Order: sequence, then C-alpha cells, then structure tokens
Amino acid sequence: MTDHPRTGILGLGSMGYGMALSLLRAGHDVAAFDIAPDPVARIVAQGARSGAIGDIGPTLDCAVVVVLNAAQTEAVILGTPEVPGLIDHMCAGTTIIACATIAPDQARRLAAIVAAAGLHYLDAPISGGAVKAAAGKLSIMASGSEAAFAGARPALDAMAEIVFEMGPEPGQGSAIKAVNQMLVGIQIAAMAEAMTFGVSQGISVARTYEVITRCAGNSWAFENRGPHVVNGDYAPASAVDIWPKDLGIVLDAARSACFAAPLTAAALQQFLAASGSGLGSEDDAAVAKVYARNAGLALPGECT
Repeated sequence: MTDHPRTGILGLGSMGYGMALSLLRAGHDVAAFDIAPDPVARIVAQGARSGAIGDIGPTLDCAVVVVLNAAQTEAVILGTPEVPGLIDHMCAGTTIIACATIAPDQARRLAAIVAAAGLHYLDAPISGGAVKAAAGKLSIMASGSEAAFAGARPALDAMAEIVFEMGPEPGQGSAIKAVNQMLVGIQIAAMAEAMTFGVSQGISVARTYEVITRCAGNSWAFENRGPHVVNGDYAPASAVDIWPKDLGIVLDAARSACFAAPLTAAALQQFLAASGSGLGSEDDAAVAKVYARNAGLALPGECT
C-alpha cells in the first residue's frame, strides 16, 4: 500500500458522500462512483477521481461499498449479467468494506464468495448519520479476518471515531447493527407515541421535548428526532422507508433464532403505516403523524 491509500467509494448518498470527504481529508487517493452524476461531479471537484470501474478497480487497495441494501451491495460486489462487479476488477489480496445494513447470513454468504475470489471482505455496517460521516466520526461495527482488518485499517481510521471489532467471523458486524437498529427503530416509534400522547393530554410537543430531554425518559432518538416534530420539519435525515427494511432484517433474524421480538414488530407496523400513507420519503420522525391522524390530533405544521 502506498503512502496515499487508493480507496474507492461506491455510493455517494448522504453517508457515502460524507465518508468520501473524510477519506480525502485524510489524504487518500479517492475514486468515487455513483449511478447519479451530480454527487460524482461534486466530489471530483473536491479532489476525488472517477471513471470506469474496469479501469480504476485494479488500482484500488480498498473499496468501500455504501449503498442502500443487500441487493445493491450484492450487485456492486458480485456484478449483474450486464455489469461486472468489484470482484471482477480488484486485485487479489485487496479489501472490500461493506457498510449497508444487511442480514448476518447475507454478510456471511458475500464474504465466502469474495474470499473464494481471492479478496478480503469486512462486514462493517455504520452508525452516526451524515454529519458524523462528513466529520470522520462514524461508529463502525466490523467483523472479518485479520487480513481484512489490515487492508481496511487506513479507510477505517479516516472514516470512524470508533471501530468496534466484533471478531473474525463475517456476520457479527451485521448482527450487532441489527441490535442497534432494533433499539433505534423502537425508540423513534416510542418518541412519536409519547409526543402525540402528550398532545392528547393538552401538552404541546415543544413542552414535552423541553421536559423529557431533561428527564429519565430521554433517549438519543427522542433528543435527535424530536425537533422534527416540534418544528413540523420532516426533511429527511433518515427516511421512514429505511425502517421497514431494517426492522424486517431484525425480525427475520429473530425468527431464525426462535426469538420473540414483540416491541420490534409493533414498531415495524407503525413505520409500515407511515410508508403506506405516503410518508416514506419524509424523515422517520414523521411516524408521529400516524399516531396523530389516528387520534384526530394536530401536530405543528399539520391539520386535523
């Protein structure tokens, strides 16, 4: 590996774009890819390069895959009938870091295929949001071989405030991310339920936020998502439609383990209701609108 690690980043959404900025700031030679041309042009203007993956893939020491879901992760890494994947272009001994929230068994399957192609796979879902991605302060939950960690280390150091090393078996990173998503999804739904319950008792959402953020009922989700409800502003930091996918992953894993997860199932139903009522592209705090509409209540910016 050179003094300037050659790192590819595939997926320039709100998380991937920030991670690309963090890699550039750390001195990486960044190659950036996305199906949308605008974020590619913006990151190239910041100092990244881009082009055909067939030309750039063989030059990479490491590739970071930051796409939406398992299907997109698989398409980028393994390719499709029309477009070859990373394993067709990267050199033996290089490393792929997979950051999407996917099921643990999917991570294990991808890791086995990547290893058979002579590359290393790091199962490395992320947490922290777009602001921390741009600041290089993500939390990354990673599992994989020593060689995978070694190949990924320069990129991890640039992108993360903390890396939780979950062991040598791919899938453990995705398993702990499922635990995280279980908690966050339940807590966002609980925030929405509590705020609208307060309205039913004659307490404004602003007053509920002021009080609860200073009391034992507070949580990261309440403190972080509550202002969307208070301000009636649902510009998405993380969209409603993320949660049917992520909580679905949690419940599939729970079912496989014969583990009952009733709170997760209840939260999922609320996000499905929000998505089904046209709120899927709004911030996930918009699940509060489901509670409010069902009770005939008005939230800021909403009419009964």
